[in-house]
Amino acid sequence: MNRRVLSYAPLLAVLGRAIAEPVLAIDADFPDPSIIQTESGYWAFATEGNGVNAQVATSPDFSTWTRLSGVDALPGPFPSWVDSSSPAIWAPDVLVMPDGSFVMYFSAITSNNTNLHCVGAATSWIPEGPYTPVDNYLACPLEQGGAIDPDGFIDSDGTIYVVYKVDGDTLDNDGTTHSTPIMLQKMESDGVTPTGDPIELIDRSSIDGPLVEAPSLLLSNGIYYLSFSSNYYWTQSYDTSYAYATTITGPWTKQSSPYAPLLDTGVETRSSGPLSAPGGTDFLVDGTKIVFHADRNGQNASDGRAMFVSEIREANDVITLD
Repeated sequence: MNRRVLSYAPLLAVLGRAIAEPVLAIDADFPDPSIIQTESGYWAFATEGNGVNAQVATSPDFSTWTRLSGVDALPGPFPSWVDSSSPAIWAPDVLVMPDGSFVMYFSAITSNNTNLHCVGAATSWIPEGPYTPVDNYLACPLEQGGAIDPDGFIDSDGTIYVVYKVDGDTLDNDGTTHSTPIMLQKMESDGVTPTGDPIELIDRSSIDGPLVEAPSLLLSNGIYYLSFSSNYYWTQSYDTSYAYATTITGPWTKQSSPYAPLLDTGVETRSSGPLSAPGGTDFLVDGTKIVFHADRNGQNASDGRAMFVSEIREANDVITLD
């Protein structure tokens, strides 16, 4: 696709308006955040920490956030495919279902290989949980390095999909650089049962370094957007870019400079200094907001990764901070 691109950034500069900056929302270790909106407000979920498997935070207005101490959205018990002694829950993502229930997609250490993660699903009738895992995993390509970073999505026709990363860089210690494709898995209407084979949407290229990961899907004004992070999260090269397509199966085109990356080290925030290693972005379903993490100390991940929020706009295949 060679569709014409138009960024809001030059337009806003001409009009004399400043480009908005991200805001620090949770100044604590709250990595790989995801977000939903319900009648009770906004809810965010994050990788294990704060003494729980799946962290939870809430906000009435998207500005003031409270991390719920001691609340574990995914306390277990876990099915047999999970190493229950040390599940290492990463990147939980919650989907609001048409019947008002909630499905959480998560990655956990598998009992078949305690060096690798696989992707599973869990259900609840309240946003903060507890979520009850279903018996079977959703994706578990152990021979390719496992699977992480699931993200649920409901298409305009009601079809449910999950995107995830094949974690091929876990195998790179053999001296070979492996693929880390972002896969699309169609689901049954229950949101927890895969149907058909997954298909590849994108993979890393030379500009992405060793990997792409942390996908999130958005449909806005007839265009599909797929955000993803590149490079290793513990380096300041970690960033967030995106691809676009007119159908969910593609072909997908990675957005290029000067419109990507959307977030990288050095981007200014409203009150907490420049970002360091921003990634793990998740779209709000209406396409107006994102959440993501970045280094708390502005230098590296040693003090954890805080959650930031931002308004966004999209037009003509281009996403900008708003």
